[in-house]
Amino acid sequence: MTHKPTVESAHSLQPWQRDWLAAFARYASRHPAERAVVSVFSDFAAAHADAAERRLAAGHLTGSAWLVDAGGMRVLLTHHRKLDRWLQLGGHADGDVDLARVALREAEEESGLRGLVVEPEIFDLDRHEIPARGHEPAHWHYDVRYVVCALGREDFIVGDESHALAWRDIAALADDEAADASLRRMARKWLEQP
Repeated sequence: MTHKPTVESAHSLQPWQRDWLAAFARYASRHPAERAVVSVFSDFAAAHADAAERRLAAGHLTGSAWLVDAGGMRVLLTHHRKLDRWLQLGGHADGDVDLARVALREAEEESGLRGLVVEPEIFDLDRHEIPARGHEPAHWHYDVRYVVCALGREDFIVGDESHALAWRDIAALADDEAADASLRRMARKWLEQP
């Protein structure tokens, strides 16, 4: 069940929390089969005004980019240095409550591409556990994903956070059983759009 704040509790929410809840509600209306995951995100965002802060030990909201080429046929993926897996670009909000802006910033920083445009509505939601590393305990990422379009040059630059970057055919990714499950889900979701 999606979190529905009472009138009294809604007044205690920060403006950005109300924005998050409204965005999650719009996402749920477009993807009714995902209401359970939306409920998890909504409950977390309603309970934590500081959900965009990395210091929140239980977990935090992050922003990711489904970075597609101008033709919408390929997506840019990173071979993530810390997690040693092929994933979408993205990262910590570091206090920025505008998660679409976070996704755009991360796409630019991790790819070196310019002329990127972010779509304002949420494309995908994924909650996943980040394993403990060094002094950082295991925690949850509540990853809010947005479509980002590369309208200019596609010559990327591999940064410090990646082993490699690669443009992948979205249709092939949707059928790639070796790929991350959430990447396959996003590829299928992208292909099912009108």
